[in-house]
Amino acid sequence: MTESTNEASCEKRSLNFIEEKIGKDLANGKNGGHLQTRFPPEPNGYLHIGHAKAICMDFGMAQKYGGICNLRFDDTNPTKEDEEYVEAIKEDIQWLGYRWGHEYYASDYFQQLWDFAVRLIKEGKAYIDEQTSEQIARQKGTPTQAGTESPFRNRPVEENLKLFNLMNSGEIEEGAMVLRAKIDMANPNMHFRDPIMYRVVKHPHHRTGTKWKAYPMYDFAHGQSDFFEGVTHSLCTLEFVVHRPLYNLFVDWLKEGKDLEDNRPQQIEFNKLNLSYTLMSKRNLLLLVKNGLVNGWDDPRMPTICGFRRRGYSPESIHRFIDKIGYTTYDALNDIALLESAVREDLNERATRVSAVVNPVKLIITNYPEDDVEELEAVNNPESPEAGSHTIKFARELWMEREDFMEDAPKKYFRMAPGAEVRLKNAYIVKCTGCKKDVNGNIEEVYCEYDSNTRSGMPEANRKVKGTLHWVSCKYGIQAEVRLYDRLWTVENPRDELATICEEKGCSPLDGMKEMINPDSLHILSQCYVEEFAALQKPLTYLQFQRIGYFNVDKDSTSGHLIYNKTVGLKDTWAKTVNKK
Repeated sequence: MTESTNEASCEKRSLNFIEEKIGKDLANGKNGGHLQTRFPPEPNGYLHIGHAKAICMDFGMAQKYGGICNLRFDDTNPTKEDEEYVEAIKEDIQWLGYRWGHEYYASDYFQQLWDFAVRLIKEGKAYIDEQTSEQIARQKGTPTQAGTESPFRNRPVEENLKLFNLMNSGEIEEGAMVLRAKIDMANPNMHFRDPIMYRVVKHPHHRTGTKWKAYPMYDFAHGQSDFFEGVTHSLCTLEFVVHRPLYNLFVDWLKEGKDLEDNRPQQIEFNKLNLSYTLMSKRNLLLLVKNGLVNGWDDPRMPTICGFRRRGYSPESIHRFIDKIGYTTYDALNDIALLESAVREDLNERATRVSAVVNPVKLIITNYPEDDVEELEAVNNPESPEAGSHTIKFARELWMEREDFMEDAPKKYFRMAPGAEVRLKNAYIVKCTGCKKDVNGNIEEVYCEYDSNTRSGMPEANRKVKGTLHWVSCKYGIQAEVRLYDRLWTVENPRDELATICEEKGCSPLDGMKEMINPDSLHILSQCYVEEFAALQKPLTYLQFQRIGYFNVDKDSTSGHLIYNKTVGLKDTWAKTVNKK
């Protein structure tokens, strides 16, 4: 999506509360009239559709108001991070149509954060705690009951400094000690009850190697990183509302005694994207990948951005969907049908129309010359005249959809049936004369006769018939594999359902997911046929198989093995299916 397209999209709707806040700050000259945002993903997995909403906010606000959005990788947990994820995240952001101002990493600030922590120890604001994680959790108390102080809370400064250095020396085992901020164990905000600032991790870091063994926690690293970079508006999701006071406190502590420019970042929270029939936890998505329940992070059934890309979603359709749901300060479960409708709306405008038959039966036009071949004109996209047209070859023997023929048809059946007339798309009106069956009673061939005066564009072509069918020439059509995808989960809210299953049965998340997974989420049809023009399209091309749905050329498709992924149907049939059940 281009910058102008993004801006035009913003202008069509009223401003959300974040836009109003940013606009007011800029009008008042706050932060020198400057806007700087950041998108801070952890490189521990591939981005999903929920991240797309945050990306559109972080980059979109900077784009709309002439600011800068930087990309900063929150790489403070080396056990889960990998360079593969770094590159995938950058590819996804660019595919969505955005470019970052600068590329940063939290690890860029490890030394500054370490020095800050040392200063806090010297000022009596941090201490080394040797309790276990279970002990720390218990002594923090509850939201209605004050916590109790750690027995190590008042150890001498010099001892804290010595132990802190030992944490980074490699001599201290993971979990043996942590650095905690000394704040207030009775504070009603649980995050103020001496939060952990550093812990020991001995796994090599993907950028810094083995230089560091003590790593900062997110709450300690995030606000400081924002401040170091000059972020003016730190936009995040609602679960960080309770973290905001701590975010502000650490920034205040960082500024004490320092001649730093007063460019305080403001944390503003918005609702995250929750989508029906969708599970978006990177931890659980990783389990699906590692255990072979899906075919990789870019499996078209996955809610990852790369999965949507491979399935045939356009970046514009994702922007369209996010514009529809908007940004608020309360969470809700959005219907996935709304996302699919946004995809249909967008692909209707951009997808090239082609002919394909996914469940073929042979149609023979008995009065058509056996050796004749006609090249008929087919419009590429009736919504976009500038898209032009291509030719499709018509001959005596064609493939048609098996579902488009019925020997004993009901009264309002307007497809192929004995004695009935239909139009073959872009071609002629034909009249069905019968069929041939095998020994089991299955239809092998359907027969018809054509009216040579009814080719599309001829004067008599305007003769009205109620049905129009698509087709592919048997001689010139090319065999292809078509993958039909459906929703990966059978329950509307798999996140809550998974939690319930695991709690009730005491099972692992993997076993819980196996109970909810849709066994019919993928059907592979190998005996399909497409017209020659469709076979020439490059991977990731947006197509509409006429009368069937929207499809995408799979990245593994080759001239010798064509593969097409179903993106979405022409209409929403899921609701009807669910209601029948």
